[in-house]
Amino acid sequence: MNLPVVKEGLYVIVPFLILLLLLLIFSQNYFAIIPVFLITLFLIYFFRDPLRMPPGENNLVVAPADGKVIKLEKVYEGKYLKGDAMMVSIFMSLFSVHINRVPVSGEVERIDYNKGKFLAAFKEKASLDNEQNTVVIKAGGRKVVVRQIAGLIARRIICWLSNGQKVAAGEKLGLICFGSRADLFIPGQIEIKVKLGENVKGGETTIGVLK
Repeated sequence: MNLPVVKEGLYVIVPFLILLLLLLIFSQNYFAIIPVFLITLFLIYFFRDPLRMPPGENNLVVAPADGKVIKLEKVYEGKYLKGDAMMVSIFMSLFSVHINRVPVSGEVERIDYNKGKFLAAFKEKASLDNEQNTVVIKAGGRKVVVRQIAGLIARRIICWLSNGQKVAAGEKLGLICFGSRADLFIPGQIEIKVKLGENVKGGETTIGVLK
């Protein structure tokens, strides 16, 4: 059975539901009930897990996260790709779906978690200095890097993948709690299909076509 929220969210939502139920049964203090009710609604909304339908073509790169494209440029990625790559950064607001998605079909080659700072996720230095989790995926003859980055409020990064795992574009990769960012590095020839400032949906929006 597919839950409407991610299971990690239940650890936060269930206690508030219990508290709300107890307040409704034993208390007539609506000044206490209303805030707990609103917080519970927000948590259910935040940890929502909507169904996504990936495009399906093998040569497509899909968005790894919901949010706004805040960076779209050629960069040199020296640690994992050791060469030029197209960098696509997506900023997730507090109200975005925070489940991250696999951008390309392939095999997980490497997963690196690094502790760091908690700068605002839209800042340029957040990509380098913030707490982050990097996943390298072998896709045909190239590697694609996707990076989960914590933000000012986001203090927990979750990755559901493991080294050597076969993955399909659009499947669930992980979760970042409460506002964050996802960076994507794509080497080689690619026809970009998104624009700076565009809002995208993780697992559904086509970022580009691999050439």
